[in-house]
Amino acid sequence: MWRSVFAFSALTLFGAGLTGCALNKFEQREPWRDQTEQACNAKRLVETTEFVTPVKEISGPGVCGMLQPYRVTRLGKGTVALKQRVTLACPALTEAEAWLADTIQPAANLYFGQPVAEINAGTYACRGRNNQAGAKLSEHSFGNAVDIMSFKLADGYVITVKGGWRGTEAEQSFLREVFLGACARFSTVLAPGSNVFHYDHIHVDLARHDPRGLRRICQPLIKFTPQLGADGVPRATARPRPPERLPAPPQAPIDVEEDDPYGVAPMSARQPAKVPAAQLAHGPAAVRPTTPPVAYAAAPRGPVPRAPAPRVAAALPPEDFAAEPLSLAAPGLAEPIY
Repeated sequence: MWRSVFAFSALTLFGAGLTGCALNKFEQREPWRDQTEQACNAKRLVETTEFVTPVKEISGPGVCGMLQPYRVTRLGKGTVALKQRVTLACPALTEAEAWLADTIQPAANLYFGQPVAEINAGTYACRGRNNQAGAKLSEHSFGNAVDIMSFKLADGYVITVKGGWRGTEAEQSFLREVFLGACARFSTVLAPGSNVFHYDHIHVDLARHDPRGLRRICQPLIKFTPQLGADGVPRATARPRPPERLPAPPQAPIDVEEDDPYGVAPMSARQPAKVPAAQLAHGPAAVRPTTPPVAYAAAPRGPVPRAPAPRVAAALPPEDFAAEPLSLAAPGLAEPIY
């Protein structure tokens, strides 16, 4: 009996060990992976720089790895920083650079008037799909996939996939342009709405879903008319593009202190109280100010100083005072400030 218990325990531990590895031990490395990587490197499609450097081969665990990995700290010839260093094989790196050039940057300039300066992305990781134990290996295991979590613009504004997919109109349109541009380049593109595992990032890869590599997966299906052409140039459309992020509201008139634009700080209390224009035009003489504000005092005449003459409201037509006086309250905002 003890022998049976021992054998059962050993099998249980062995099975748990396989599960804990989160790898499918029986999966084979498809020949096309090495073939496409070798062809890409033979054509020298990756330009090595101080930001893109080749490193030694990654072999294992299991069938994970790549023949010629590239360590990347910046994309777009150094113009776009990566929040963390990434590792990619030649095919995925080449397509990612092209995606950035012909879709991501043109879309950022179209919807926000400025380029992307930083991308938060993830790449190589030897693991099963969706981090599930025993699942088929993810394309991340071969440096053949990229996950995009967020984009930071040149002015520091961050567009997250999680929040922007249903965010402002400009954010939604930008991310959908990026999504459709990826579908034109990669064989797999998964965005929020495709499944529960991709609610906060856009996944792209170059997997082969059929022997000839012709099948493509682009999810979710969306109703969106892109405003970028195939060459990244904005195209004419009847529907106007979403407004760019609104600038700060205009300040108060220039005759108000610059450090107190709405006249609410104690510094403004030193100014004489202004009498409403309606009272000056139609009210009794008792409410008219006996000493006008300094800014409106008349210059002295002759050698003998004289009391400054008050400015008479009747000099202007009475109907000019029927308009509502200028309000110095903070203007209301019809749209949010981003």
